[in-house]
Amino acid sequence: MTEASEPTILLRQEGAAGTLVLNRPRALNALDLGMIASLDQACGRLAADAAVRLVVLEGAGGRAFCAGGDVRRIRELALAGDAAGVHAFFAGEYAVNAAIAGFPKPWISLIDGVCMGGGIGVSVHGSHRVVTEHALLAMPETAIALFPDVGTSFVLPRLRAGSPGAMGRWLALTGARLRGAEAVEAGLATHFVPRERLAGLRAALLEGDAAAVDRFAEPVPPGAIAAQRPAIDRCFGAESLPAIQAALAAEDSDWAREQAAILARMSPTSLAVTLELLRRGAGLDLAGCLALELALTGPVTRHPDFAEGVRAVLVDKDNAPRWAPVPADLSGFFPATAQAA
Repeated sequence: MTEASEPTILLRQEGAAGTLVLNRPRALNALDLGMIASLDQACGRLAADAAVRLVVLEGAGGRAFCAGGDVRRIRELALAGDAAGVHAFFAGEYAVNAAIAGFPKPWISLIDGVCMGGGIGVSVHGSHRVVTEHALLAMPETAIALFPDVGTSFVLPRLRAGSPGAMGRWLALTGARLRGAEAVEAGLATHFVPRERLAGLRAALLEGDAAAVDRFAEPVPPGAIAAQRPAIDRCFGAESLPAIQAALAAEDSDWAREQAAILARMSPTSLAVTLELLRRGAGLDLAGCLALELALTGPVTRHPDFAEGVRAVLVDKDNAPRWAPVPADLSGFFPATAQAA
């Protein structure tokens, strides 16, 4: 059977577990609207099924858990002026994020490969995010002039201790990629299990034993993230982009110069919107963050930087976007309804 004829979400009951497989391996399991609808339906079925004690979520193909949402399709809708289509995509995706956050049973994601954007959304709100040494986690939205969404405006400001919000601002603004255990250090993942032990963990989970995650997991000693945390706190603990850039310049290290160069490549408008979103998200609950993110999707995808960013990174792949100047203020992105959220 070809990939095109297979279901893009595989839902099974195996033992005491409901298993979900994201099944678009050629697209690195990126979420399209059909997958989002199937996940929404699966959440309801699995929550109501008394025989299901936990859920195991995986990605097919061995390369990716989920590389994100189908932003090329969103770009097509935006260029066609289909605001309703754009809204429907994000509203459906965020409803799934909320359903996972409120899921009444353990929701265990086994992340063994690329996990970005929408992949973070279907995992980070669950009870267990298990990564292997092959996992790669990131929120790279500023590179395509979007913003960290799928509820991460709630998650990122609340990552582990240090300068409040600094870790989340670093990940959100630069799209920093966390490999394996680094994701546990940063707080996006909860457990590290080597790939060679993943099959054993999965077998134990099918018996309905969520505590198996703790038994199979290995401790994560301080590593790259811990070593860099003081610099992250000093530089990204600042609340404004100019202050962050000044702090990076004052840091005078290879790491700081690399971060400054990354910021210089991103959409200036996206950076400004992202900082303001995280500032607001720090004071909202998850429902409020998702509502604010949904309100932002319209004006952000209508801004010319979004189509240009997706073109440069994912369509033409020339990595040479031509960004518009950053607006003098962000009132056009944060409407009164969102401000009141």
